[in-house]
Amino acid sequence: MQTSQPWHTLEADAAIAQLQSSPEGLSAEESLRRQAEYGPNELKASTRISPWAILLEQFRNVLVIILLVATLLSIFMGHGVEAIVIAIIVLFAVFLGFIQEYRAERAIEALRSLAAPTATVLRDGEEVEIPARDLVPGDLIMLQAGDRIPADARLTEAINLQLEEAALTGESLPVEKHTSALADPKLGVGDRKNMVYSGTVATYGRGRAVVVATGMQTEFGQITGMLQGIESSRTPLQENLDRVGKSLAKVALVVVALVVGLGLMRGQPFLEMLIFGIALAVAVVPEALPAVVTISLAIGVQRMARRNALVRRLPTVETLGSTSVICSDKTGTLTKDEMTIRRIFVAGEVIEVTNTGYEPSGSFMRAGKIITPSGPLAELLRAGVLCSDAHLSQREGRWHMKGDPTEGALIVAAAKASIHKADLESLAPRIDEIPFTSETKRMTTLHETPEGRVAYAKGAPEILLESCASLLTPEGVRPLDAEARTTILAQAQQMASNALRVLGLARRRAANITEATQDLTFIGLVGMIDPPRPEASAAIANCVKAGIKTIMITGDHPITAQAVARELGLLTDGRVVTGAELEAMSDEELTNAIEAIQVYARVSPAHKLRVVTALQARGHIVAMTGDGVNDAPALKKADIGVAMGITGTDVSKEAAAMTLTDDNFASIVAAVEEGRGIFGNIKKYLMYLLSSNIGEIGLMTGASLLGMPLPLTAVQILYVNLATDGLPSLALAVDPPEDDLLERQPRDPRSGIFTRPVVILMLVGGIWSTLVNLGLFAWALNSGRELSEAMTMAFVSLVLIQFFKAYNYRSDRHSIFRRPFANRWLNLAIVWELVLLVGIIYIPFLHDAFGTFSLPLIDWLIVIGVSLTISPVIEVAKWMERRGWFGAM
Repeated sequence: MQTSQPWHTLEADAAIAQLQSSPEGLSAEESLRRQAEYGPNELKASTRISPWAILLEQFRNVLVIILLVATLLSIFMGHGVEAIVIAIIVLFAVFLGFIQEYRAERAIEALRSLAAPTATVLRDGEEVEIPARDLVPGDLIMLQAGDRIPADARLTEAINLQLEEAALTGESLPVEKHTSALADPKLGVGDRKNMVYSGTVATYGRGRAVVVATGMQTEFGQITGMLQGIESSRTPLQENLDRVGKSLAKVALVVVALVVGLGLMRGQPFLEMLIFGIALAVAVVPEALPAVVTISLAIGVQRMARRNALVRRLPTVETLGSTSVICSDKTGTLTKDEMTIRRIFVAGEVIEVTNTGYEPSGSFMRAGKIITPSGPLAELLRAGVLCSDAHLSQREGRWHMKGDPTEGALIVAAAKASIHKADLESLAPRIDEIPFTSETKRMTTLHETPEGRVAYAKGAPEILLESCASLLTPEGVRPLDAEARTTILAQAQQMASNALRVLGLARRRAANITEATQDLTFIGLVGMIDPPRPEASAAIANCVKAGIKTIMITGDHPITAQAVARELGLLTDGRVVTGAELEAMSDEELTNAIEAIQVYARVSPAHKLRVVTALQARGHIVAMTGDGVNDAPALKKADIGVAMGITGTDVSKEAAAMTLTDDNFASIVAAVEEGRGIFGNIKKYLMYLLSSNIGEIGLMTGASLLGMPLPLTAVQILYVNLATDGLPSLALAVDPPEDDLLERQPRDPRSGIFTRPVVILMLVGGIWSTLVNLGLFAWALNSGRELSEAMTMAFVSLVLIQFFKAYNYRSDRHSIFRRPFANRWLNLAIVWELVLLVGIIYIPFLHDAFGTFSLPLIDWLIVIGVSLTISPVIEVAKWMERRGWFGAM
């Protein structure tokens, strides 16, 4: 049901009237009518993509199509082994892609699981419990602590009501609710204190609210709609490989047509040339490419899992390597999501508290020196513990807090001074209390102590001071004069300006709880914050070094966000923009300003999605981190969504491509390093394989153009392509990453794999191989050797040159002498292939199959000598590249 103005701007009575309801709720008949009008209160799943459609999509890849054609041709020509190998590679890649994409479509289902199963409503003036799906606009719902809110609603009654809204808004603390109308129609969701939203949880107090939106009209429903409308973009790797496939297909057609045509013109048999044509086509197309890419990414996934990052989609690994911007949520991602007391003001002195989080270890510092809490400081810590309901416990080596995070911070601070809640409560049991309310903004408890009854109070400093008549000092209690009040309030303001949440604490000897509301003795102030993760600052510094920009996007208050960002080194010379300011910007204005914005505060899910979209429009590869439902649309829209494994919701995990098992921002930087290494290995493989293929094609084409006999048989070509190229190239796919990966700028995905230096190195290796092998073949023929011996020398030379090139291409920038044998898999592959090569040359019954000849020692020395020349040639090319002779990297 729509209204002419936002629900939070209406008075509660006006909202009920607008919804045509009443304080007694709807009648049963009216609720049934509205159910028919509005439908069930549940999130609708998007139109599902058929599993068959996902499977067929895997075949929309040029390389896969070419390889399938090569498989059919190999079967037709009787090359069954080659056909089976190619078919297995293709089916493996297709099946893996199908599984990953099928799982990716489950994000909407996770959203549906958040719906509350039941709701307590007023129907005909009576409280009844109904299935949440039967709620309609106009229903009056009853709320208690622990309830999951079943629909969006305008509060009509709120008694000490607090809600945990982090999953929706990113707010790190429970939000106090009230019923008063709010004037500003443009308030963000997190600031609408008189509203409750579906999927959030009541943590304290009770209330009553009139439902204003159900199902897909709720805030969660709108997130669902955004998820349904977001298409996952193709990764840079997928785009690059598609371009490679199309280019190779064109090259294959030209080369095959040329060689076959020249052979037919010279009168060679049609069938013989057809076999050569097929062999050359297979040589041009790197049929192992899908396997190499899959293996590279799979090994990257395993490495990342060991570094606390779980990847759901393999191409995510490579995409991380191109990341130029990380948009990070604050709460639980850059911060610990554990409120911690940082500063205490007591007895006129400022005390700093060290260490962060819920682990009860740390020190108290005054003027840079460690002190032992005593006197007023110890009394302040005792007051905080006794006037709190939270509990600290340890499970599986981790400290956990049950209860309000603010109270948790007080308990942990006291535990750092060896003041423990259980011990205090046994000495001073609570006998009465006045709970916290949004109106009084304070909590008071009464305790029976050995010295008599004592009341403790905590609350907003300015409110608590109004009830205080005296001040606790090291010398005892003295009157609280105007000067002392001014000093205390100034300290509270200074703490607040540093993004600390400030509480005051006081006490009084009192016979009953009523006496404890006036004439209190003020003890001191505590300032607390959800602290930044200690490792996040170093991770952000690494991002700067790696050319990656980090942006904070949070639902928290701008002052808090700004303080945390500055402490982390994230906010330097950039801007802080709120959701309201973002709303006022046009898309064009945002696109123009976005490079200068480093922090977004008080933002909604739609704002996060808009920021990610604007960054992508500027050409950035965007990683988005988050843990709440509010992050899900941006997680899915981003080039790579990163969810938190510990604090993350199911929705965020399903929408994301990667999950951090330790919720550690630093793990993202480790994942970026892995991604860069994976792309580097795929590049090494392609350089090596295509350079080898150029050498093979150049040899065959050159011999045809010069009118020489064909230097290789079709079986030799297939052997070189499927066996000799296979294991070394797979070994390059698992090459150890280079040690300077994080010192390089992000790779521009638009530049593709084949940058100018890469193409130059590839061509140098391929052309030199062609010249050496053609020269050797021509010399062998002219030296009086038989054709079979000359062909065998060319065959062995081609294979050896490719073995040497495998080591040269372990890096496109560093020398071969830099850790030359670090890749043990490459070493083993070369040894194995040498054994096979010797067998093919010297085992007699293989001579007919491969067309080989048993070479004498002199032939081996000649072949090895000319083959070795490839290494210095490529190293000279790399030396020239490092000096910029071939353009930018």
